[in-house]
Amino acid sequence: MKVETQLPLGKLDPGLRGAPKLDLASVRDGAREIEALGFDGFVTGEIKTDPFIPLALAATTTERIDLTTAVAIAFPRSPTIAAMMAWDLQTLSRGRFILGLGTQVKGHIERRYGIGWAPPVPRLREYIRALRAIWDCWQLGTPLDVRGTYYNLSVMVPLFNPGPIEHPHVPIHVAAINKHICRLVGETCEGIRPHPITTRKFMTEVMLPHVEAGARSAGRTLESFEVAISPLVAVGDDERELADRLRDVRARIAFYASTRTYRAVFETHGWGGLVEELHGLSVQQRWEEMPGHVSDEMVEEIAVVGSWDDVAQKILRRYGDFATRIEFSLPVRKPGDAERLRRVIGDLQAPARR
Repeated sequence: MKVETQLPLGKLDPGLRGAPKLDLASVRDGAREIEALGFDGFVTGEIKTDPFIPLALAATTTERIDLTTAVAIAFPRSPTIAAMMAWDLQTLSRGRFILGLGTQVKGHIERRYGIGWAPPVPRLREYIRALRAIWDCWQLGTPLDVRGTYYNLSVMVPLFNPGPIEHPHVPIHVAAINKHICRLVGETCEGIRPHPITTRKFMTEVMLPHVEAGARSAGRTLESFEVAISPLVAVGDDERELADRLRDVRARIAFYASTRTYRAVFETHGWGGLVEELHGLSVQQRWEEMPGHVSDEMVEEIAVVGSWDDVAQKILRRYGDFATRIEFSLPVRKPGDAERLRRVIGDLQAPARR
């Protein structure tokens, strides 16, 4: 299992409260530290900072780690803009870039990004096809000719063509829960990034079978396919510290459970009624009440709860038979934390080394 992380190093899930804005000035040093600690990758999300800029900074100070958008929201960017960002990052990193894409929900697409809504699966299918057509045009000289419902691309004059690069294959990963997107990923992509709310049961009984069905329909194998998980993790040195982490994890589960898009995960476990209950509280802005509706059973099923000594083995027991990557973070604040983190990273990587 490859181990990835975000910056700031040791960034933990913020519960219902806002995550800190990434300090771009610290990215070069932070990425260098990530690499020194033994991580396999640095990932960035589209939260309060553009996800591509930190990776460009990290590419200049690292040699080994993968650099991944996890994730960039696809539809607010034209395929040509996303293709150019990926091409530049693949060049700058000498082949270490992974383009992770997400679709986002209707409310955010329309009211946060200010663009029109369309059915995400056919739109994403065209988007991915357009990306690959643009890259083929630049690398191989293939005439650009994308004709679809959502994207029509046919102009690439020499002035705007960056030309071939040394590492032209850009892996595409897609964030998914919806079974139709899972099928699309199996048909067209190199990896899937399940949402943190997804459980082992939902991944193995719903998501991955649809990925496999999609691959079969396209005549593809999944031999080198990536499953990159980012589970909620609660780890503490003592009961007080663990209680603090569990509070934040419980709040995050409540937030996700209030979003109807994720209802399928909860229904798989017989918790569907909680979604409507929490959705109603969220509409009323009663955020502080919501975590109290999340049971201990839900926390144990969704999150990995443990200590520094056993968290790696718990992760491997739960996900080790299908996950190839994990986004993982623990705080590095006190003397000895860095060495403990190195041990956890090594334990997670160890099965792949044997």
